[in-house]
Amino acid sequence: MTEGGSARIIPLSFDEEAGASQIVQIHMAEAVRMAEAIVFASAEPVSRKALEARLPEGVNVPSVMAELERVYEKRGVNLVRVGEAWAFRTAGDLAFLMSRDTVQQKKLSRAALEVLAIIAYHQPVTRAEIEEIRGVETSKGTIDTLMETGWVRMRGRRRTPGRPVTYGTTETFLDHFGLEEVRDLPGIDELRGAGLLSSRMPTNFAVPQPPSDPDLLTEDEDPLTDIDLEELGLLTPRVEDD
Repeated sequence: MTEGGSARIIPLSFDEEAGASQIVQIHMAEAVRMAEAIVFASAEPVSRKALEARLPEGVNVPSVMAELERVYEKRGVNLVRVGEAWAFRTAGDLAFLMSRDTVQQKKLSRAALEVLAIIAYHQPVTRAEIEEIRGVETSKGTIDTLMETGWVRMRGRRRTPGRPVTYGTTETFLDHFGLEEVRDLPGIDELRGAGLLSSRMPTNFAVPQPPSDPDLLTEDEDPLTDIDLEELGLLTPRVEDD
């Protein structure tokens, strides 16, 4: 303390600075080990919120996961980000090794693939809006199939007459297609380069921009209530006591 009561800053010596840096490195290394154990033991991608709850207080989760991702980047298993969560996955160039053990899944119909693409790019979207885009009627069974895969979910209800249900994609969808977020969906140039767009497409055609955060409801959506879930058959009706 100097005269007049003002604080005097005492600089750390080189040895003290080196010691402090070493402590920080040890703390980070231990946090990385802990995060590795948490993600490895989980069957589902682990969210940032879950990591923050289980790692030591004050740990910078993005920094820890970035370091863990760097550690695994050249290994047979990589740490990948799925939305706001992380998971270990087989390195992309080694996926062929797993093909023999992969369970054969039934291929989605062309209609289901069309509906999935519309939901991915236009979410939140209602069944009527899907039909308007496709130009044909869409059966409930097609949407049910996509929901059974875990790739599509009911988001809410549109604030329009009839309060139709809105649909969107899930983190399982991102995980399956190797996307970090919905904004990583291929754009028009990528789709054209892959031969997925007809050469007869209108010159003013544009691929819709998916929402930055598909988990947030839009201004014209209401959240699904228990009553809504009961009506939609997603929640067992409550039995009133006599």
